[in-house]
Amino acid sequence: MKLRVGFELVFSCSQPVPMLLMLNTHSSHVNEVLVPDLLRIDPPCPLTQYRDAFGNLCSRIVTPSHGDLAISTEALLDVSAQPEPRAEGAYPGAVESLPNECMQFLLGSRYCETDLLSGTAWDLFGKAPQGAARVQAICDYVHRHIVFDDRRARPTKTAYDAYQEKAGVCRDYAHLAITLCRAMNIPARYCSGYISDVGVPPPHSPMDFCAWFEAYVDSRWQTFDPRNNTPKIGRVLMARGRDATDVALTNAFGPADLTGFTVTCERR
Repeated sequence: MKLRVGFELVFSCSQPVPMLLMLNTHSSHVNEVLVPDLLRIDPPCPLTQYRDAFGNLCSRIVTPSHGDLAISTEALLDVSAQPEPRAEGAYPGAVESLPNECMQFLLGSRYCETDLLSGTAWDLFGKAPQGAARVQAICDYVHRHIVFDDRRARPTKTAYDAYQEKAGVCRDYAHLAITLCRAMNIPARYCSGYISDVGVPPPHSPMDFCAWFEAYVDSRWQTFDPRNNTPKIGRVLMARGRDATDVALTNAFGPADLTGFTVTCERR
């Protein structure tokens, strides 16, 4: 299945502002790319790139001194037309036998306060089956516990806030599920990217970037999505990290107001 993905972000700038962007598809999709998602900057400005500690492709620019700046791209991928496989495996992995790369994904982080939710996690899931079934039980709980409400979203909202307020957006679902997994000694990492509406009956909401997570069970990383809580068609990863701090789409080191935002993820 050919899938077209892309976006346009428009910023209003009153002075030159350094920006850090994480807006490209992840290298794990390299074998699916038919047309690469090269960033377009209007008006043009120099762009440099590097890979961060998590392997994400990061871009650096400095905005013009004043006026609007548009950042956009469009890519074409050849992806499976089948729903993604459900996670499986009963082996949770003892902490002492986990690969070194997993250890940072057991720890609390900016938006995932394991210390505040550890007791709650063990009370809720201490008797749940091991492995993928336990992670899915956490996703089922988070899916029921949080009501989707974009009016209740805010950049400072943490997993503990989402747990208490019982409302939020996809990143809040992901943060809460990640925190509960880590509290149960299951490595979990935050993911951002595109999710298509292919196979979803209308009406469709406006396209947006989305968040989900991966948990390390049965000796491999597997995808879980507490917001949708069902296998999807056309999930395209952009970046991974400990939480939303590590995979922010844009970081502006000065005044740059977002005035335009459109996202595309559709079957071609």
